Amino acid sequence: MRLISLSLALMLSASLSALANDEPSPEIPEGALKISSINPDRNVGFLMGDILERTIKLEVKKPYKLIETTLPIVGYEHRYKGQVSGIELRNISHTKKENRDNTTYEIHLAYQIFTTAPVVKPAILPAETIKFQGPATADAKDGLVQYKIPPFYFRISPMAVFGAVKIEEDMSPLRQPILLQPYPEKQKLVACLIVLGLSLLGLLYILGSRAWLPLMGKPFAQASRRLRKLAEKKPEDLKTALSIVHSAINATAKYSVFSDNVSELLAHAPSFKTIEAELTQFFELSHKVFFDTQSTTNYDERSLVWVKKFCKQCRDAERGLKPAKLKKA
Repeated sequence: MRLISLSLALMLSASLSALANDEPSPEIPEGALKISSINPDRNVGFLMGDILERTIKLEVKKPYKLIETTLPIVGYEHRYKGQVSGIELRNISHTKKENRDNTTYEIHLAYQIFTTAPVVKPAILPAETIKFQGPATADAKDGLVQYKIPPFYFRISPMAVFGAVKIEEDMSPLRQPILLQPYPEKQKLVACLIVLGLSLLGLLYILGSRAWLPLMGKPFAQASRRLRKLAEKKPEDLKTALSIVHSAINATAKYSVFSDNVSELLAHAPSFKTIEAELTQFFELSHKVFFDTQSTTNYDERSLVWVKKFCKQCRDAERGLKPAKLKKA
């Protein structure tokens, strides 16, 4: 019994030794295989624990077929010059699609990094060797041929920087420039500028008298610009000012407005109701200047100032603003 067990052990040992010392198969004939690969989108900046994924697509002409047992084994740590590389295959999957003349194999590989160094360290995803079964040839009498998937070279960054670093002496061409991220501040600045612009536009709309903004070319806006040209020193200026305002009132109402039909103007333009008392004062002043021959008030500088202010009131009213109250002329 011992003799039989010893014989079996020797036979197993011999077979394992023969398998370990098995010579590599010849390369698959040129033209029998086409390869395309999708590698990681960069080759620098990887840290310990990162996972690198590759997709290898092999288009193999018939009658060659992939021997699936020769695919890389999950969990196997590759060695480089007798040292563990620190790159471990974490996952592998493959698909197969047969056509009339060829077979397409798509192999997905996922490697994980289990090493680091004080400085940037070169590393490699190994050239995996896979085998195919094909017809017997002079080079491959058993029909076995092999192919090495090309390696992928990359660099592993340290987990921490040791010692002092002078940034001006550490500007690697592989490192992108460090950019500031002013997005929150920029958004706040843009918002403040928008608010400031709207405020200035509103202030211009309230105080301005130019005609290039909406609702700024209406009758009282034009009348206000004409009244500013009066010098307030000539007796006829009061009559001129009253005539200008009368024209603006008539243009707004689209008919001749007098003291007895002011209510129709207010019904047509409700925004003028806030200055109904000033409208009554305006028509009283106009009656004294134009029709009251016994009145001695032909020219009064204070009256002309009041008419100008009243015109600005009317300008605010036609813009939908709330006019300020005036003292009696």
